[in-house]
Amino acid sequence: MIKIYGVREMSIEKVKNYFKDFGLEDRIIEFDTSSATVELAAAALNCQPERIAKSLSFMLKDKIVIVVTAGDVKIDNKKFKEFFATKAKMIDKDRVEDLIGHEVGGVCPFALKDGVEVYLDQSLKRFDTVFPACGSSNSAIELTIEELEKYSKYKEWIDVTKSME
Repeated sequence: MIKIYGVREMSIEKVKNYFKDFGLEDRIIEFDTSSATVELAAAALNCQPERIAKSLSFMLKDKIVIVVTAGDVKIDNKKFKEFFATKAKMIDKDRVEDLIGHEVGGVCPFALKDGVEVYLDQSLKRFDTVFPACGSSNSAIELTIEELEKYSKYKEWIDVTKSME
């Protein structure tokens, strides 16, 4: 059987190659079902939704950033504007892959296009481990917070979220 690689496969391959440099490619989990949303990822991993590390992509005036948050929070527009000095404007879903390097559902803080900055939200700090995606809508990796810091090459910890309740 010949496997045809589409965008999703290529993106996960980039992440696998990225983690191969650290000897961690075998820790990437690929599912038979979609893990494109927090709820689907939590079901696939059999974990609490808040432990899903969701990567949100934003267009700022002069740069592109990813903010990685816990699965049970949402962006607080006031806090975001105070920190970034601009309104929170998510990248249109049809432009995400071109600007970030991964499609919606597989956006992660690894193997990104040059110039994309990663910020980690304080909402993640309450967990020992979290599960970010790995470049496809059916993948994840379990990382400690220290590993997430190291492998995401994050710029800094920020506080730009609020509870969904």
